[in-house]
Amino acid sequence: MYKEGCDVSIFLRDQQRWIEDAQVIAIEGDVVTIRYEMEEDYENSSWEEFVRLESIGAISRKLASVPRGYSEILVSDDCPEAEQIYPRHQEE
Repeated sequence: MYKEGCDVSIFLRDQQRWIEDAQVIAIEGDVVTIRYEMEEDYENSSWEEFVRLESIGAISRKLASVPRGYSEILVSDDCPEAEQIYPRHQEE
């Protein structure tokens, strides 16, 4: 799970809370340094916390997402001709 610059969600067992979109900055011994931002009311705050490994109950990372609802999937023919690997006029 630890990959520099990768956003993860961390569950802290002792506080019974999730920290969303956190970045693991460092792991030194049994202490993990994490950074994250929070929105409360009309204020954004940045946090850096030092958490013991034993306090971490779970870590999750989003691998992919797909929008809900019907939407047409773009195919290579929908790309501008300059961006196509094999432009359309060569196939015809």
